[in-house]
Amino acid sequence: MEFEQHTLRNGIKVIHKRVNSSVAYCCIMVNTGTRDELQHEHGLAHFIEHVIFKGTKKRKAFHIMSRLEDVGGELNAYTSKEETVVHATFLKQDFTRAVELITDIIFNSSFPDKEIDREREVVIDEINSYKDNPSELIFDEFEEMIYPDHPFGRNILGNKRYLKKFSKKDIINFIARNYNTDQMVFCSVGDIPFSRVKKLADKYLGCQQANLRKQDRVIVSNYTRSEITKRKSTFQNHCIIGAAAYDLQDPKRIAMHLLNNILGGPGMNSRLNIALREKHGYAYDVESSYIPYTDTGVFTIYFGTDKTNFEKAYQVIQKELEKIRTQKLGVLQLFKAKKQLIGQLLISAESNENLMLSAAKNFLVYPQPDDLDIVVNQIENISASEITDVANEIVNPNYLSTLVYK
Repeated sequence: MEFEQHTLRNGIKVIHKRVNSSVAYCCIMVNTGTRDELQHEHGLAHFIEHVIFKGTKKRKAFHIMSRLEDVGGELNAYTSKEETVVHATFLKQDFTRAVELITDIIFNSSFPDKEIDREREVVIDEINSYKDNPSELIFDEFEEMIYPDHPFGRNILGNKRYLKKFSKKDIINFIARNYNTDQMVFCSVGDIPFSRVKKLADKYLGCQQANLRKQDRVIVSNYTRSEITKRKSTFQNHCIIGAAAYDLQDPKRIAMHLLNNILGGPGMNSRLNIALREKHGYAYDVESSYIPYTDTGVFTIYFGTDKTNFEKAYQVIQKELEKIRTQKLGVLQLFKAKKQLIGQLLISAESNENLMLSAAKNFLVYPQPDDLDIVVNQIENISASEITDVANEIVNPNYLSTLVYK
């Protein structure tokens, strides 16, 4: 059974999948993230994700934290380049409680000045913690490097200089401009009739005033190839090799997902893991990732290694990239690669929380998202030639950028 769907009069999409479980999930996903910030708002989308939990018109912060936890549930949130999400996990009998709570948080947060000042220090500490972790920091600096003149390249956490200036007025203005009802999805997964989901969504979400998006996002079209080495006081060398890649609308994105999985996906049998770790012992951690966005995508290969092994590790990776560009996958290799990706996809969908969050994202991006079986069929139809073509476009040495911490 696929997701049932309904659109409220203010433009909010409501989607639901009924599953046989005593545990249920719901979220509100807003099509707003770091890329929607103005220059002086850098870090504001993420900061709002923190302070919306600090009080509403009828609840104090403690009451928000306790509302679901008192019945064994969980409440959480995250911010990405393009979305802000508040989501909840709870027993199915507490569905009304969860819907009312996350609606209250999204639409009625009061942003007390005292709480803003306190949370400002929490986020500054989060930024400091991030700077202490070069294997995470390098990803942000890589995106800043390849998108130097676009908000998409800014890191999600922001910086202390702007953070210290954020006021309640800045928060309210950002929400008014970007928390648009036609750019929201309410998604739930649980053993709840859709008729009840619609009734509660209409009661708590449908009564919210329509706020339709008027502004367009600044298009990402300025990928700049770069090679930069930075001196850092670290025990290891850290390196990212990557580039801009296909966006969420590009038909080549499916082949790109498969290519990424072959190179450095989560499997221990990925080419880079076998070449770098299993054969040579050059690296404990090597991985690749491909994240498609609305109008761009980012492909990266990351590895960390001892300084004495860096050049050897780098050359091993270059050899693997040359292989994927010049040597077509054999019939059995392609068959195994497809089965692995399909298996990972289907196993991930067994997590109802993952299913909810991915479905909410899909309904934000696509008018009618493909069912899981259609996606599986698309993967099965990828040819070896398509993999080679994508490899020659994206992992071409004349296209790839490199950032190194030494």
